[in-house]
Amino acid sequence: MALDKTIVAKIAMLARIEVPDRELEPLAGELTRILTWIEQLKEVDVTGVEPMTKVAQMKMPMRDDVVDDGGDRDAILRNAPQPAHGFFAVPKVVE
Repeated sequence: MALDKTIVAKIAMLARIEVPDRELEPLAGELTRILTWIEQLKEVDVTGVEPMTKVAQMKMPMRDDVVDDGGDRDAILRNAPQPAHGFFAVPKVVE
């Protein structure tokens, strides 16, 4: 599938990405090569191959779900730009 400048400009507009006119032609070439490679992948025979989520089969270690207070409140509040009365203060966004 070959893409041209017009299609790339429309894709950029739909994705809300500003692409200068001088970059549309090179970008069209790159996207065309990517789509050609994807078309080649469709030709691979994958019958009998199970889908997988990762290359190495391993079980993820699980930890107990323990509720705690997060540690030292004063140390955590030192990261806040304006702590107030022991809490994070946030600006009012709804009138």
